[in-house]
Amino acid sequence: MIAETSRLILTKFTLDDAPFFMELVNTPHWIKFIGDRNIRTLKDAEQKIKSGHFKSYKSYGFGFYKVLLKEENNKAIGTCGLIKRDTLVDVDIGFAFLPNYESKGFGYESASAVMKLAKNTFNLKRLVAITNPENKKSIGLLEKLGLTFEKRIKPFEDDKELLLFAKKL
Repeated sequence: MIAETSRLILTKFTLDDAPFFMELVNTPHWIKFIGDRNIRTLKDAEQKIKSGHFKSYKSYGFGFYKVLLKEENNKAIGTCGLIKRDTLVDVDIGFAFLPNYESKGFGYESASAVMKLAKNTFNLKRLVAITNPENKKSIGLLEKLGLTFEKRIKPFEDDKELLLFAKKL
């Protein structure tokens, strides 16, 4: 267990999470706002967990965590965590949830716990977040978490413009 809140438990991903991860990255909001990751099989999902999550845990000590809902027998409902992207100076916080668990406060609850980890465990001084300008719910959550808009950026090869939010910890 990485963190716990009144309703949630955050844990590291394992290869056993491949079915859940495949479901999550293929939800309509993930594809619309984050992008299609071309994860169509369990093998694809396992490979992404290895090359993304495991690599981040090993390299930085942090990464994206699985969000479990206590009241539903610790069912995996989303992800929230930290990522160090080559294209950004600061560590990025991110989150995504299965459709039935969006807009229920789980993003705020899990991201608040991750922000405490960022400050107290990983000694980060500043966090950023990037989001699609059309993702009004994500923008609202980032603002609720105390991040403020800084600028528009194009951090990836796809040349899509994203909004960069930031907060000093």
